[in-house]
Amino acid sequence: MKNLIIPPKLNEGDTVAFISISGGRAGDADMIPRYMLGKRRFEKIFNVKVVETPNALRGSEYLYEHPEKRAEDLMWALKDNSIKGIICNQGGDDSYRVLPYIDSQVIHDHPKVFMGFSDIATWMAVFAYAGVRAYYGPTVLTPLAQPGKLDEYTEAAIRRTLFSNEVIGEIKPAEKNTPIDWTTTYTVKEGSKEVQYERFLDNDEIDDPKDIIPWTPGTGYKVLQGSGRVRGHVIAVCGGPLWQIMGTKYFPGPEIWEDSIIALEHDSIYGSKSAGLHQLRAFAAAGVFDKAKAVITGPLYGDNEETIIKVICKEVHRPDMLILENVDYIHRTPMTILPTGAWMEIDCDVPRIEILESGVS
Repeated sequence: MKNLIIPPKLNEGDTVAFISISGGRAGDADMIPRYMLGKRRFEKIFNVKVVETPNALRGSEYLYEHPEKRAEDLMWALKDNSIKGIICNQGGDDSYRVLPYIDSQVIHDHPKVFMGFSDIATWMAVFAYAGVRAYYGPTVLTPLAQPGKLDEYTEAAIRRTLFSNEVIGEIKPAEKNTPIDWTTTYTVKEGSKEVQYERFLDNDEIDDPKDIIPWTPGTGYKVLQGSGRVRGHVIAVCGGPLWQIMGTKYFPGPEIWEDSIIALEHDSIYGSKSAGLHQLRAFAAAGVFDKAKAVITGPLYGDNEETIIKVICKEVHRPDMLILENVDYIHRTPMTILPTGAWMEIDCDVPRIEILESGVS
């Protein structure tokens, strides 16, 4: 993989832009209170100033109709020297529509922290094409604005990856996890009654100790196949978004996949095992797995484990490839951060994950 420019670290007092580069729900009336909580939290916890990009809160309909405005927002945030980092409000499903309007040279010439997940996997590839590291990790609506409070695991990942230029080190499995919760109320039993409260109130608070969300104990990492220690540079692949840009100049080429550790977010698309299988086969046909060192995934449900083993082991003929399950970077809380191109080591015998360099410069 070519050497990527590593953006400067964030510092207390910096200005950070929140952007809706994919979906526009942050600007919809029912989601504004949740967005505002995420903004307050990020400002207070990390002692920074947050600004919205000019179109970030124009809403879902407007941003769907105007992908060029999403591109303008990215160019605006990159060119503004007062802005030190950019965090996506959410993912979505159509970042590919923005690509005709961007100038990758601007990304190259103004390297800044850029972070998001899900459809933002498209932008991990775009930034790599431009020669700049990006960060697959938390967005504003989730988990920054998750109910109750920002969990310690996600907060620590943000601090050590974006606010420190020390080596990131071991990425431990989360001790607990919870699904993404989009509800706007919660219920508390008070005496013999159940009382309903509104979430995301218009106030200055960033925590609600009464809003106790359910957590499931973590089960740690699981080795599906492979042995020993493996090193490679990590790149995040959320299947659907990257599938959409296959055939464009932004889809990662062989130099990206060689010696890589692919952080693959895979599912049976729309509940279809066949669609999930065909997605993996499309990546296999593009050579994604041919020279990779390992694949890490989130938790695999239903037939997804069988599908991954079938494609990688039997069809790509890589029974040697390490596959490690249940890494905390997927559509649930909490989340770690995966810096594109960072060197990662996986020790199958423990199992253990370690990032061998700093996330930022």
